[in-house]
Amino acid sequence: MSSGRFSRPRVASPRARCLIVIVVVACFGFAVGLALPYVSPPAARITGEYVATGPVADVLRTLVVDARQSGKGYQRDEFGYRQTDDDGNGCDIRDDILARDLHDVRFTVAGGCVVRSGTLEDPYTGRMIAFVRGAQSSTAVQIDHVVALENAWRSGASRWNRAQRYRFGNDPLNLLAVDGPANEEKGAASAAYWLPTNAEFRCTYVALQVAVKAKYGLSVTPQEREAMAAVLRGCPNQQIPSRHSTPIAHGVSPDGTRAESSSPRYVT
Repeated sequence: MSSGRFSRPRVASPRARCLIVIVVVACFGFAVGLALPYVSPPAARITGEYVATGPVADVLRTLVVDARQSGKGYQRDEFGYRQTDDDGNGCDIRDDILARDLHDVRFTVAGGCVVRSGTLEDPYTGRMIAFVRGAQSSTAVQIDHVVALENAWRSGASRWNRAQRYRFGNDPLNLLAVDGPANEEKGAASAAYWLPTNAEFRCTYVALQVAVKAKYGLSVTPQEREAMAAVLRGCPNQQIPSRHSTPIAHGVSPDGTRAESSSPRYVT
């Protein structure tokens, strides 16, 4: 058996233990203070998470708040998506938006309407997506109604006539070429339940929703308004966007590519 001596572990003094407890409690309180607004709406209201300023926030405050929205009677066909040609260029609205939002656009026929291929810098995910028209490949890029049709129905469109709904369903201001899976994940969700994973686009996304709702006199739920304000709080200089209603003039080179980039344009 070893005859060596073992030293006793040092025991912190009562004062040191007290200081440790204070530091731990302070760190815990700080962490809770940071996280609480994101898990507790009342706390978020108290801490100002839903207080936003700026041009878009000003328009948001003008929207009617309706906590009793109903989706009763909703049918997607009521909005006549792709059944009108409001700009009179003879092109399907899906091809109009593809031509507007994609880079390096090629058409099936030079100077025509039908987009054969292009590259999308997806605003929802930030990914670069190669679009190629085809039965199995076209759905990689889908056209999203930024304010979903069912959301519009719930927030006022159920009272519109057909002409108004068709105008809304085919309005380029409310249409974006986006990643197909992201569009399907969003579904009919409002900003209260879904935002793009690409955080850099969230301010523009909410600004577009506010612009569309203001243009058509649509309401927001209390939760929707708070979610929008929480995003806009981080971008007080965000402007209300408008978008080109038609793609850039169909100037194409002999090989069928656009002579000029047709990436998305946001005009304030």
